[in-house]
Amino acid sequence: MNKNKAIGIFDSGIGGLTVAHEIAKKMPNEDLIYFGDTKHLPYGEKSEDAIVRFSKNITRFLIQHNCKMVVIACNTASALAYDIVCKECKNIAIPVNVIDPVVDFTCKTNAYKIGIIGTKNTICSNVYARKIKALNPKLKTNSLATPLLVPMIEEGFHQNKISKTILSNYLQNSEFRNIDHLILGCTHYPLIEEEIKQFYEHNIEIINSAKIVSKHVKETLDKMNLSCVKGSKAKHKFYVSDYNRSFEQSAQYFFGQRISLKQENI
Repeated sequence: MNKNKAIGIFDSGIGGLTVAHEIAKKMPNEDLIYFGDTKHLPYGEKSEDAIVRFSKNITRFLIQHNCKMVVIACNTASALAYDIVCKECKNIAIPVNVIDPVVDFTCKTNAYKIGIIGTKNTICSNVYARKIKALNPKLKTNSLATPLLVPMIEEGFHQNKISKTILSNYLQNSEFRNIDHLILGCTHYPLIEEEIKQFYEHNIEIINSAKIVSKHVKETLDKMNLSCVKGSKAKHKFYVSDYNRSFEQSAQYFFGQRISLKQENI
């Protein structure tokens, strides 16, 4: 496999940009191709069949663009479509999901009682709780679906009365009493990490999937001797299934430069 091929990353919207941004910081020589499926946002409310179909189509798109790795930067798609993505990537690209690295990291912490927040589909799949229990049966987990957070973030409601009210209503849930770690089980949620820390008065550990997954991506490419070796500046490409001005602005904010956003119907 050519080391200088791009890393492909996809999500339903801007959430996966948190992962892409961290990957770019850790591996500044790597070209990235990002696909935001804005036409079908949010994935957390879609059927499993639909998410599998979307994920398969996007994976094929990224493979057609010669990606050496496909990162599912979406917890819902990781929970419901990872096996399908693996089949599409077989012998062509390396598949990575955002759940397994976070579970591995969590089970190595000093956690005792872990809260997990995510979309309805991610939480209903019970994937985090199940995988954590398999690795460390002593850890206690409590999961909570927080479906209003993704549309809230996509619409730009951060650090205001609306976001604080919504977060407070979710995080005051009795199931989360006395948690010591909180998994942000959606790649959108690092965008409101500071607000979550403020709610807990910085008294719990927040597990940020974007940072953990980017580290896993680097370690995987290094281990397989597939890290980029070219000396030229990385080039990033951004695609969406439905043009969205706010997405373009978010991508430019994350990467600190003007971007060329292309629409692709898949």
